[in-house]
Amino acid sequence: MSGFTLIIMAVGLAMDASAAAITNGMCNKDAPIKYGFLIGLYFGGFQAAMPLIGYYVASGFRVVVALFDHWIALIILSFLGLKMIYGAVKKEDPVQAAVTLTNKSLLLQAFATSIDALIVGVGLAVIEVNIALAVTAIGVVTFVLSIVAFKIGQAFGGKLGKKAEILGGAILIVIGLKIFIEHIFV
Repeated sequence: MSGFTLIIMAVGLAMDASAAAITNGMCNKDAPIKYGFLIGLYFGGFQAAMPLIGYYVASGFRVVVALFDHWIALIILSFLGLKMIYGAVKKEDPVQAAVTLTNKSLLLQAFATSIDALIVGVGLAVIEVNIALAVTAIGVVTFVLSIVAFKIGQAFGGKLGKKAEILGGAILIVIGLKIFIEHIFV
């Protein structure tokens, strides 16, 4: 696999994580940049770890994961999205909003947005790539794009106010639906 192809694949895998990072930024517009780095670490770490797991488990596990991965992503992201929307409509204190930057919330988001990378890891095993180079590229690209996306979300979140939480919740639900639809029809 060429370096260019690897970077394009890494960017593609990072898109769901970046969309979730934008949502986090919109809903946490006053959070310090250290949270952007935390988001980058979670999302980049999961995006790197999942293909590594898929690579070593390879095709025997692929069939089982492919049966359920889209359902898991849909359920987790829809739950978080609906919780955000409910919190915005209910007029909860923003500190208590569904997408507060807690380890639990970030862990769930990172897991849900990286499930497809597990299947990519199986594919990487089949084409026999340098897995260390591949997961490093995937992790670094996702880390950087997640931080940038978080800052972009913060810039727009301040302009949208409470509507940012509703939009952010809708974005998480759409990401879950996108993953679900892609796996059903592809």
